[in-house]
Amino acid sequence: MAKSSTFQSQNSFSQPADEIKLLVVDIDGTIAGKSNSVSPRVKDAIKQAQAKGVQVAIATGRMYRSALRFHQEIGSTLPLIAYQGAWIQDPADEKVHRHLSVPKDFCEQLLDYFEQPELKNLLSVHFYINDELYVRELTRDTKLYAKRSGINAIAVGDLRKTLSNEPTKILALCDDTEIIDKLLGNLRGLYTPAELYLTKSVATFFEATNPLVNKGTGVRYIAEELLAIKNTNVMTIGDNFNDVEMLEYAGIGVAMDDAPTEVKEVANWVTSSVEKDGVAIAIEKFLLS
Repeated sequence: MAKSSTFQSQNSFSQPADEIKLLVVDIDGTIAGKSNSVSPRVKDAIKQAQAKGVQVAIATGRMYRSALRFHQEIGSTLPLIAYQGAWIQDPADEKVHRHLSVPKDFCEQLLDYFEQPELKNLLSVHFYINDELYVRELTRDTKLYAKRSGINAIAVGDLRKTLSNEPTKILALCDDTEIIDKLLGNLRGLYTPAELYLTKSVATFFEATNPLVNKGTGVRYIAEELLAIKNTNVMTIGDNFNDVEMLEYAGIGVAMDDAPTEVKEVANWVTSSVEKDGVAIAIEKFLLS
């Protein structure tokens, strides 16, 4: 169902607004920027789209508990797609529609890789288990991450002690983007897409999940299984590599202006940056005009 990856300029693509019945937005870099909150203009645009009958959902790499306040802030009534689509839960009745974890063997292998002498002191490694964050130690990067996410990190020393339950997601964090790029490239050489889904959500975050997981499959579940609509009835907005699959899936895929070039190339349209209310501009163009 994926669209052509031919880039469409801001003025060369249009689709009747009445065809769009579902809007799915990313959080970080999309509806939330430096302020870590949704701007009044974006909230108003979402509210107007909802008033026209468009249902709105969130698809994020964040933990479910970290994303919940954004779900509430935009007034979504659909299940929340968290952990890149590995965890889909409806806040209204707390029903978990999907939970796909990383197999234990792969977790141990990744941990062995991260703990190589040349990497161990450079990476902050996060295991997400039962919507809790477990770390080896509370590094500066982890503390900043936890503060922005509004959650507490649990330091356990050896992360292998947590593996009586399989993680929903594994994240390796490093301020050096070259290290993250090299990590992603090397591990994609070691694991096939049928074994692990490997991506970056921001330039400093390497993420690993179950191979059946990505935001595209999460959005497809909401659209086709819950709402019984087609991908041509869906609009998605995102800003990074972990958004590519949902941009490809949707009838209208919109990338933020500060997205990497490769992400823009798979989008139908490129809007302004998060700090310039790009989501509101896209909604006004495609859903409210």
